[in-house]
Amino acid sequence: MKSSYELAMERLAKTSPTVKVTAAQKTELAELESLYAAKIAERDIFLKSELAKAVEKQDLPAYQQIEKQMVSDRKSFQAELEEKKDSVRQRNV
Repeated sequence: MKSSYELAMERLAKTSPTVKVTAAQKTELAELESLYAAKIAERDIFLKSELAKAVEKQDLPAYQQIEKQMVSDRKSFQAELEEKKDSVRQRNV
């Protein structure tokens, strides 16, 4: 007798089958992850230096704006990364 979890997983597999990723796609996905991790780190370093300048000047509005920019940039890079990863996964399907 199957558990409810196993039955649910079978139904899920019927409606949206899992996509197999090739070794080349795995490599490309890893390269994308690495590239975007570097982009995020580079942007964080730049903005952290800007935060330090804002603290030095005791400019609270600028500090808050830079913090918002950091969050926005990180989300933007993550969304861009996910789009590119999805396009890699969809190739050769």
